[in-house]
Amino acid sequence: MDSAGLLRLPSTLLSVIFFSLLFSPLSFAYSDLFESWIAAHGKRYASEEEKLARFRAFEDNFAFVNAHNAAGNSSYELSLNAFADLLHHEFKAARLGLSVGRLAAPRADRTKFLGSSDSIPSSIDWRNEGAVTAVKDQGSCGDCWAFSATGAMEGINKIVTGSLISLSEQELCDCDRSYNNGCNGGLMDYAFKWVIQNHGIDSEEDYPYKTKQMTCLKNKLKHRVVTIDGYTDVPANNEDLLLQAVAKQPVSVGICGSERAFQFYSKGIFTGPCSTALNHAVLIVGYGSENGVDYWILKNSWGANWGMNGYIHMLRNSGDPYGVCGINMLASFPTKTSPNPPPSPTPGPTKCSLVSYCPAESTCCCSWRVFGLCLSWSCCDLDNAVCCKDNQYCCPSNYPVCDTNGKRCLKGNGNTTSLSGIARKETFTKFGTWKDLLEAWDP
Repeated sequence: MDSAGLLRLPSTLLSVIFFSLLFSPLSFAYSDLFESWIAAHGKRYASEEEKLARFRAFEDNFAFVNAHNAAGNSSYELSLNAFADLLHHEFKAARLGLSVGRLAAPRADRTKFLGSSDSIPSSIDWRNEGAVTAVKDQGSCGDCWAFSATGAMEGINKIVTGSLISLSEQELCDCDRSYNNGCNGGLMDYAFKWVIQNHGIDSEEDYPYKTKQMTCLKNKLKHRVVTIDGYTDVPANNEDLLLQAVAKQPVSVGICGSERAFQFYSKGIFTGPCSTALNHAVLIVGYGSENGVDYWILKNSWGANWGMNGYIHMLRNSGDPYGVCGINMLASFPTKTSPNPPPSPTPGPTKCSLVSYCPAESTCCCSWRVFGLCLSWSCCDLDNAVCCKDNQYCCPSNYPVCDTNGKRCLKGNGNTTSLSGIARKETFTKFGTWKDLLEAWDP
C-alpha cells in the first residue's frame, strides 16, 4: 500500500498500525490495560507520538508497581493511579512544593511547643470529630504548603468555634508573597504568618482554587472568615511531642513526597524506603495502630483518587528520630482562642453613572468619551483596575502598563514581566425605559 492509501485508512486502524510497529510484544500486551486506564482517568493526548511516550512511561510504572506488589513482603500496596503516565521527574516537578530553604527567613516570632499535660488517647482521627474538610487537589502547581496550612487552620477553627469552613488556598498562592512563592513553593509557617498579618483568610467558596498562580484579588483580602492568633513549631525530631500536638489538633508537616513508591501508594502502612529530604507538605489528621503497628493518618492534596481516598497511613514509632520520610523534622500548627470576625457586609454594585453600574468589587471603565464627558461605560472584573486606552481591555493595579498592541499588562515600562489583558464586559442599566429615567430625575 502506498502512502496515499495509508492516509485514507480510518484513524483507529492507523493507531493500531502505529502502535504495532513501535511496540514490543510485551508492550502490545499492555495496550488494552493502558486504554482502560486512559478511559478511567479521562486522559487525552494531543498526538499519537505523545500517546506513545505516555505509554512508555505507563509501561515502566506498571513494571515498578507490579514488582512491588508481587514481592509480597511489604506492609503497603501500590496501584496505577492518575500519575501512571508520568515519568518520575515529571511527577516530582508537578506535585511537590515545600521550600525548606525558606527557613532562612526571620524566625524570632516562632513559639516552640513544650508539650501538653492532657492525657494522650491511644488513637485519634480528627475526621471523626468533623475537623477535616474534603480532600482537595493542588493540580500541577507546587503549592502543597498552602493546602497543608489551610487544613491546619480549618481544623483548629472547627475545634474552637464548632464551624468547619473550607479555606482559600488560592488566596495564599496569589497574595502571600513575603517569603512564599505560589506554585513555586512555600512553607506553612509563613502562610500562618501571612494570615495573622492580614487579620484573617477568605473561604474557598469566595476565592476558589484555579490550579495556577493568579493576580492577587486585593478586594478579597478584606473577606476574613477565619482568623488565627499565632502558630507554634514542634521541636524537630521529637516524635513524643508531635504525638501530643496531634492529640490536640491537626498538624502541618513536611515530608519527602518524591519517592516513587509514595507516588503510587494505594493502601496499607507506608514504611518507605524514603529519603528525609523534605519537599512536600501534608497534614497529620490523626494516629492509630493496626496489628501492633503504629501509624500516622496523613491527608494529602493530590485528590481523592490517590492513596486511600486521598489519605495515607505512615509508620509511626519507626525508631528513626527523623521519622519515616522525615515526618518528625518540620511540624507546626496554628493557635486560636479569639472568635472570628463578623461577616463582612455584602458590597454593593459599583456605580458608573446615573443609569449604569458594574458588579461589586469591579472597576468602571469609560468606553466612549465626548468633550470630556463619558457617554458609555464597560466593566473590568478587578477592583482598582487600570482601564486601557483601547477601550477593550483593563489591567490589574500591580501590572499597570497597558500594551494595547499585544493585549498584555506589564509590570512597568521596560519590564517584560506581563500577563494577558482582561477583556471588559458590558455594564448593567438601572432603568429599562425613558419613563424610568425621567422618574429618576424627578425629586
